[in-house]
Amino acid sequence: MTTPRDMSKRPPRDPGDLSVDLKYYMFDWDDNILHMPTRIHLERRTENGWEPYEVSTAEFARIRRDTENYRPREGDWDKAFVDFYDVGERGEDAFLEDTKAALAPVIAGERGGAPSYDAFRQALVEGRLFAIITARSHSSRAIRKGVEYFVRDVLSPDERREMIANLRFYAARFDGNEASLSDDQILENYLALNKYHGVTSPEFEERMGRKTKGSESPEEAKQIAIKDFVRHVIAMMRGGVARGDSVSIGFSDDDQKNVEAVRAFINAELKKEFPHIKFVVYDTSDPTRHNGHKMVISGDTTARDDTQHG
Repeated sequence: MTTPRDMSKRPPRDPGDLSVDLKYYMFDWDDNILHMPTRIHLERRTENGWEPYEVSTAEFARIRRDTENYRPREGDWDKAFVDFYDVGERGEDAFLEDTKAALAPVIAGERGGAPSYDAFRQALVEGRLFAIITARSHSSRAIRKGVEYFVRDVLSPDERREMIANLRFYAARFDGNEASLSDDQILENYLALNKYHGVTSPEFEERMGRKTKGSESPEEAKQIAIKDFVRHVIAMMRGGVARGDSVSIGFSDDDQKNVEAVRAFINAELKKEFPHIKFVVYDTSDPTRHNGHKMVISGDTTARDDTQHG
């Protein structure tokens, strides 16, 4: 089966004549794409009482249910997650600055990214629609700035050219207007089509017309963001899907509780509403396993498959 990535390396054909693998992705950000330097401000129980304790997002994922020994700074989750909001001296640039700091050693070749780093990079090069679904409280605009930096400073010139070629393929298949657009316009349209959800942000709550339970319980909000993206993808595909096309949507997260909640949500709801879509869930909680554990959810069954993203 031909993919858009293949098409960038051979003479162009009528996109409507090709069957393609239509793959879409949803990514958690912290410790899934990048190991961010942002810290969560907690208090830890000791023999002498409670003391300040700062943790990474990876450690927080392990201890966040242990309410007997850990609590938010001064009992306030907003204070615990202050660096995950667009507040303070850095304002909306906080996410971008931390993304740059996390990428610096990766770009320099001093360390690798998180388990889904390569999958995210490949999704960009292939021009796949994606959603960033993070428990952070940044605005969609702030998160998009981090993605734009990734495109500009991580992708090589060859990768960016391949990305534009693939985006033009999709524009021809679904919109039919790629010939009239510049490369910058093609890229801008693509970035605008993707979703950037900080599911504990006021913006997300307002956009979804609800109130979440706070930063310490992101599972339900992530499920709402996932359903929003799936419906967005379905709307984008209308009129552009050809006979023989296959459609799959993947989700990756490093928090096992989030993974299990999403897997159950897909089985209970999404597979019933969208039976023609193959859903794939990646558990990236084990940092020693490149690309994580893959679970393919099809029909009424869930199959375990430890192959890589793709």
